[in-house]
Amino acid sequence: MPIEQLCKESIEMLKMMISIPSLSREEKTVADMIQGLLVSMGLQTQRSKNNCWVVAPGYDSSRPTILLNSHVDTVRPTGEWDSDPYTPVLEDDRLTGLGSNDAGAALVSLLAAFRYLAEVPQHYNLIFAATAEEEVSGINNVGSILAELGKVDLAIVGEPTEMQMAVAEKGLLVLDGLVQGRAGHAARDEGLNAIMEAMPVLEFFRDYRFDKVSDLLGPVKMTVTGINAGTQHNVVPDKCSFMVDVRVNECYSNEEVYNILRGKVNCELKARSFRLNSSSIPLDHPVIERGKMLGLTTFGSPTTSDQAVMPFNTLKIGPGDSARSHTSNEYILLSEIRNGIETYIKLLDGLQF
Repeated sequence: MPIEQLCKESIEMLKMMISIPSLSREEKTVADMIQGLLVSMGLQTQRSKNNCWVVAPGYDSSRPTILLNSHVDTVRPTGEWDSDPYTPVLEDDRLTGLGSNDAGAALVSLLAAFRYLAEVPQHYNLIFAATAEEEVSGINNVGSILAELGKVDLAIVGEPTEMQMAVAEKGLLVLDGLVQGRAGHAARDEGLNAIMEAMPVLEFFRDYRFDKVSDLLGPVKMTVTGINAGTQHNVVPDKCSFMVDVRVNECYSNEEVYNILRGKVNCELKARSFRLNSSSIPLDHPVIERGKMLGLTTFGSPTTSDQAVMPFNTLKIGPGDSARSHTSNEYILLSEIRNGIETYIKLLDGLQF
């Protein structure tokens, strides 16, 4: 199919996606729409909850498999939009709407590339998957269907990177801490104030530096993002709870970071999950070498995506700009979609690894 036709159909599909609310864990309607479109294109779909995927004809288990993946869910819109976030607004080259940049443009561009590449003999199997719950790292995201996809050797994860290659990505570790005090009357010299006891702990998370610093991702970054203590003005608080957002570089596993921290702070510390680890791909991988030949640059990404649940080589790349994600008046340029489709095809057509 000509690139021009693929671009036109991709833009129309993206408009349809914008017009259907698809908050995380509420993606059924948009997943139904996407599945219907895939069927209308003559593709044989498979479905698990709100995840939908297709396998290119001629699957051969002796060949490597490439997965093209992006997500259908969005965050909740902020209250500062100039227009209805679920009404696509096209002005010249700009298409505004919730999910246009993150990550609708990547999804429709990957689908267009899948359709093009599936018509040309390749040295690999090809799978396209439109998946759910990326924004909340939910248990029903792409990780829930990996066993059904079979062995995957490389995934192209569609996220807004300005079509440059994110060859490493920080992992995410969320910690819940609790500092104990002792209740007493605020008018008398009683009790042990848990807020005061927590201050050195909070300062530790602000100031501590891990030894290993990544060339691609920099240091492990920790940010205290919530704190809660006290019930009324005249009672010395006996508990102070807090949460910490930890962005882990590829030098550590999430569990290693947790064990280091637990040994250094005098409080209760629990990890919500260890599943969202950092990821990276060798810089001499054929897909990275192909990208460099095309003039693409490499970088390490501070944000977490579905790469975190994929135990194989992954490359994050897609049209759009990460700085537009989760903002009011989110938009994508039509020229970015066209460039995305063309670059995906050039990156993968005839690739051998």
